[in-house]
Amino acid sequence: MTETLELGLDTFGDVTRSADGAPTPFGQVIRDVVDEGVLADQVGVDFFGVGEHHRQDFAISAPDVVLAAIAGRTTRIRLGSAVTVLSSDDPVRVFQRFATLDGASGGRAEVILGRGSFTESFPLFGYDLSQYEDLFTEKLDLFAALLEEGPVTWSGSLRASLANQEVYPKTDSGHLKTWIGVGGSPESVVRAARYGIPMLLAIIGGDPKRFLPYADLYRRALTQLESDPLPIGVHSPGHLAPTDEEARTQLFPHYKAMRDRIGRERGWSPMSTGEYEQEIEHGSLYVGSPETVARKIAATASALGIARFDLKYSAGPLPHDAMMRSIELYGTQVIPRVRELLAESSTPIAL
Repeated sequence: MTETLELGLDTFGDVTRSADGAPTPFGQVIRDVVDEGVLADQVGVDFFGVGEHHRQDFAISAPDVVLAAIAGRTTRIRLGSAVTVLSSDDPVRVFQRFATLDGASGGRAEVILGRGSFTESFPLFGYDLSQYEDLFTEKLDLFAALLEEGPVTWSGSLRASLANQEVYPKTDSGHLKTWIGVGGSPESVVRAARYGIPMLLAIIGGDPKRFLPYADLYRRALTQLESDPLPIGVHSPGHLAPTDEEARTQLFPHYKAMRDRIGRERGWSPMSTGEYEQEIEHGSLYVGSPETVARKIAATASALGIARFDLKYSAGPLPHDAMMRSIELYGTQVIPRVRELLAESSTPIAL
């Protein structure tokens, strides 16, 4: 773990609902996300990530555009995707868009590459789901070559080849900060190490400590490849309120609505109150007062040796004002408390 843990926030631009239950218009959700990013900058959050989706329950399909709007109203916070679905996009265009964001934001752009947990983008952009793995593997290989920011010569079977091709714009620093999002496959862990790209673990269920073997595998792979150490990050959902009871009560109906909607598509049983409470007490839901959430984040950081933790603060129709309050508490109380706990601790903090 680096000397100072970075603490970020992620959102998918979940479509919220008004007091009468009507869905908030997509445009208003997008404007709300911009305001949330601006607040995150103001209260000291290190990173703000916006996910890419192509379905009715999420408003953001073009994260880089939303991030550019946030960049124009902020000064210090780093801005990135969470994640960019590389499999159904073009690596050259992804690099160009985020290199442009990097220039517009004064070097604050990041891109997190992944396959995504939804598949709507594949038919939308004309890709065959039977090539799910091959598309990501080949496009990641090209993106890794683009990160060198020099002439690119590359060939593959699913995209046109490049011969000594320059790609513009280039970043001022010569390096676009890039992560690979990993859901828990050893092969994905080793691949991230092989390309020399930092790894971000999506831990959305179960005990966070169960991902320690993946963190250790990544570090061992880097050592065996004779590569320098690289950071590991974690992305997990959560919610803040002044008290534990208020946070749990406030989040539950909205988290359940999101979880059950996705569950119906995937054959899961509806989420019970007991399952929700279990995930908060012993799993990967960071819900509660600032002290409770800070202790849980510090414990995860200590157990896994991570360099960054990103809290996914949006959840289904959870109202915008509740998310703004959560962001404020995260920045003003959780972040300094996490760093205080880690600085004080010479032994692992209990989860």
